[in-house]
Amino acid sequence: MHLKKNIATSESGFIFNPSTGDSYSANPIAAEILGLLKEGIAASNIKAQILDRYDVTNAQLEKDWDDFANQLKYANVLEQ
Repeated sequence: MHLKKNIATSESGFIFNPSTGDSYSANPIAAEILGLLKEGIAASNIKAQILDRYDVTNAQLEKDWDDFANQLKYANVLEQ
């Protein structure tokens, strides 16, 4: 999962797609994930960090990850 190069994000969770003019808000964990994705960190490494830092099962993380990825696809902020 890779964000498009032109997508602007902030630490507070603001997401802006200059191609469409659309903007979105992300919760703190989603903002953290977006920041790591922008740094080029692999999804598997991000998931490992989340499992280490938060009280979440692997099954719940996978479900939430898939939901989040689908939202990002719908928002057209991911590279194809």
